Amino acid sequence: MSAKTASRTSEASWHYRELNMKNPGLDHLSNGLITLAEAGHPVVAGSADLKYSNGLNRFAERFPDRYFGFGIAEQNMVSAAAGLATTGLVPYVATFASFLGLLACEQIRMDVAYCALPVRLIGHHTGISMGFYGTSHHATEDIGTMRSIADLTIVSPADGPQLEAAIRASIDHDRPIYFRTGRGREPNVYDPKAEFVFGRAIEHAVGEELTIIACGLPVHPSIAVARKLASEGRSVGMLDMATVKPLDRDAVLAAAARSRVILTIEEHNILGGLGSAVAEILAEEGSPARLVRHGIKDEFALIAPPSHLYAHYELDEAGIERIAREIIGAG
Repeated sequence: MSAKTASRTSEASWHYRELNMKNPGLDHLSNGLITLAEAGHPVVAGSADLKYSNGLNRFAERFPDRYFGFGIAEQNMVSAAAGLATTGLVPYVATFASFLGLLACEQIRMDVAYCALPVRLIGHHTGISMGFYGTSHHATEDIGTMRSIADLTIVSPADGPQLEAAIRASIDHDRPIYFRTGRGREPNVYDPKAEFVFGRAIEHAVGEELTIIACGLPVHPSIAVARKLASEGRSVGMLDMATVKPLDRDAVLAAAARSRVILTIEEHNILGGLGSAVAEILAEEGSPARLVRHGIKDEFALIAPPSHLYAHYELDEAGIERIAREIIGAG
């Protein structure tokens, strides 16, 4: 094989580039940033050797002077982003959520949050979406870790369009934000042109028997379950709690006032995440509504393709439907 042929073969086998070309879900992060940059906002972006995994390659191609590649050095990337923010820039830095929310926790706490800098931290491939890459790449603790850091907003979009809308809205947010997003293959729930409001839940249905509160990937199947049960005459509500911190307290209490049971669904350990945040509000207010938390049951997730894991942990539509029917069937 000639050197020229070998080079072409190598390039063709570099699947991240091919994946990004076939996966428009990865475009939304760059779309939002390109919109902000073209509007004159001082945004810059960076990634820890993963621009083809999160779609930032498109922003890098459009604005090469505004993109920084940090290599496999996540902690350094966060500290450098904090430094860039002190110069008047608004940095958006991205890597796998397992590395950002855990490995770089100290830098997020001390360099970003403690200094109240407008750094945007994008943790992608959250939860168990890395599947067979294993425990080191699963991110089932990052909400709990980030939620305990003072003055840090946490957003868990349901899909790429909602992420894009939240990125656009973030330019007016003067504090640090942790975005917890998927791998770009989530079914679309929203239109990219939709507006995003930090701290406000999105109500998809109202119910008296049960209200499902979800964030991230489980939002799409939760909506489908609520609609299916409603078509059978059951009263099931559904809230997309895209902003996990600060949580929409009024929306939680309103749901608890009209529903007998609240069911939280998250691609995360049930300890410290969305379910815990909802539990805190219900307990503080003395709500009589029963709470059921569903997610990863305080264990390290198994290693398998993501689709198999979602089915195993009942985070797909069939699993969520089974749990919801069990709850309303018990009265």
